[in-house]
Amino acid sequence: MTAMSLNINGKVYPVNVDPATPLLWVLRDVVGLTGTKYGCGVEICKACTVWIDGSPEKSCHIPVKEVLAVKVTTIEGLAATPVGVRLQQAFIDVQAPQCGYCQSGMLMCATKLLAGNSKPTDAAIDSALSNICACGTYPRVRAAIKLASGQ
Repeated sequence: MTAMSLNINGKVYPVNVDPATPLLWVLRDVVGLTGTKYGCGVEICKACTVWIDGSPEKSCHIPVKEVLAVKVTTIEGLAATPVGVRLQQAFIDVQAPQCGYCQSGMLMCATKLLAGNSKPTDAAIDSALSNICACGTYPRVRAAIKLASGQ
């Protein structure tokens, strides 16, 4: 175990963990931010997506030792961004989630997409959101993104 500090959602969290522990488990089990989900554990589903210095990354494979000097943003921090707020409301308005398990990762990727592309096409949305949704709500997710972008 090693004592470390992590910058998560603009707040510093002290943790005492094995440096090789995946960030996902530190977020959920140590810090208590359970919005980031465990899906597949093999970097396919993207349910565990967080932002590392603003870039969407899968937290299930990143050792915590690799994020000591960066800013981590989780779904809990998304409400601090205007785009994130619009997207969360749009997901509610169009009832985008069914079971909701993939929603955290979807919102993290969608927010990043809209921050760089204010009027994305269906192709741009599909490219940016390669998240797996077992319920198949992709058309509603696409509709929510377009609603949040004013389309």
